Amino acid sequence: MPRSVNAVASRARRKKVMKQAKGFFGRRKNVWTVAKNAVEKAMQYAYRGRKEKKRNFRSLWITRINAGCREHGMSYSQFMGALKKHNIELNRKVLADLAMNHPEAFKAVVDQVKK
Repeated sequence: MPRSVNAVASRARRKKVMKQAKGFFGRRKNVWTVAKNAVEKAMQYAYRGRKEKKRNFRSLWITRINAGCREHGMSYSQFMGALKKHNIELNRKVLADLAMNHPEAFKAVVDQVKK
């Protein structure tokens, strides 16, 4: 009886990886052993990047809020403390958007917590 190797599944698996390697440079895009390692590493970077993106955006929002606060004579930490004390529940994403795109609305929030 001939040996059964399930070439259909093996080929499909390799084809899937090679498709993911499309656009890579040099042998990484067309040599199976190199492409497999490159795709594996790319997946690790992608996974890590999805976590980093959250950190980066939070950091960006904090920077924007801080800049907006300092225009009105407050520091970021004072502002956030005052927000909590006055029970104003706006998240950093919204506050950063106000500080950047709607300065008059952001000024109203700052004036509200300065009281």
